[in-house]
Amino acid sequence: MAYNGTNYHGWQIQPNARTIQETLNSALSVILNSDSSVSEQAKQISVTGAGRTDTGVHAKEMFAHFDFVPKFETESTVHKLNSYLPKDIVIFKIFGVSDEAHARFDAKKRTYQYYISICKDPFSQDASWYYHQNLDVDLMNQASQLLLNHTDFQCFSKVNTDVNTFNCTISEASWKQENNRLIFTISADRFLRNMVRAIVGTLVNIGLHKISLSDFNTIIENKNRNEAGFSVPAQGLYLTKIEYDYV
Repeated sequence: MAYNGTNYHGWQIQPNARTIQETLNSALSVILNSDSSVSEQAKQISVTGAGRTDTGVHAKEMFAHFDFVPKFETESTVHKLNSYLPKDIVIFKIFGVSDEAHARFDAKKRTYQYYISICKDPFSQDASWYYHQNLDVDLMNQASQLLLNHTDFQCFSKVNTDVNTFNCTISEASWKQENNRLIFTISADRFLRNMVRAIVGTLVNIGLHKISLSDFNTIIENKNRNEAGFSVPAQGLYLTKIEYDYV
């Protein structure tokens, strides 16, 4: 699936807030419940996503699983779901997996991209972050490569988060410019809450020459969120790819 996160308070269900997970649960329950032969099963539909994107964050590729016993026609269900769902969520495909398959825990690698517009564009204000100051992209790329030398990224994690480890294996991190847009791509086996936005904010400080490459290494080694840079706005962040052994 894919979604524009502008109108949602992130993926995960929460009280008194519109979320992607809640919207999907409702849609699946309605569509599958429309078949009287499976109606009792459909009432309990609950999807589990491959990750938990924050408020305003988008996904160009997201996977989720749900348990459902009776067989149903997947292609027609996709069509029905896309007709029922809001215009900012699209389902690409539904397919069967083993009972043990898990959208979150089976993911081998995730890729995010962050978009910065370097020219004011009224048509991309909800799809990227407009930043008018000149950035040293070459230096930001040098700093990005330093990320691959580390595994503990506590300094980029949201504080008071409920995780057992701050270790992540980053396999790719780089910047490129396409026309009037800077694109940061980062891939890892897992990401911490707010991690990508904090990394981008710190790399922007590198690009402004506010901190050095040596400072960047020290920030990571000190494991202190207060030493890292600001979190860039959510609208520029996209989950773009998730990899599994069986997809």
